[in-house]
Amino acid sequence: MVHLDPLVRMVIIPAEAAVRQPTRWAMCVIGTGILAADQVTKNLVLTLDPASARGPASGWLTVHLIRNTGASGGIGAAYPVVVTVAGVVIAAIAGTLALRTQSRAVALCLAAVLAGAAGNLADRVFRSPGLGRGAVVDWIHVGGSHASFNLADLAIQLGALGAVIAMLATRPGIRQPVRVPAELP
Repeated sequence: MVHLDPLVRMVIIPAEAAVRQPTRWAMCVIGTGILAADQVTKNLVLTLDPASARGPASGWLTVHLIRNTGASGGIGAAYPVVVTVAGVVIAAIAGTLALRTQSRAVALCLAAVLAGAAGNLADRVFRSPGLGRGAVVDWIHVGGSHASFNLADLAIQLGALGAVIAMLATRPGIRQPVRVPAELP
């Protein structure tokens, strides 16, 4: 077991950080749940191969398998290694902020962002054509648009939105304690 000097631990995870409390277990459960659900659903879609279904898919939300080497919406598809490095940077930033934040709500939302980034990075590293150039499996298709995404993408977007809302809601100066007037003599 590695023992870190208390000063080193304080630099990495400040004393007032939310993860020093039982929040860390909730973060692990959220992260593991999202990562597992993302990988299981991607493997189910790959196994069932919805592209072989007869007739065009219709409806507001449909299952449509797409292998995306780019970022959201296919941005940067010609540069999969750059997209992979950007994913690593996003995961590192989300992880660092999750460890250092004082807000439990922000920490939990950033755990979702980190899990989503890890899910997509797992695709980029382990799926064909190979290390750092793999394609992310997108399978949720929104009718009437070209948008396709997966559970990891949802976790990233909703987690980031939730973190921003939680930061704005707990910003200093917004909540002020209610002061009871002193009794008059």
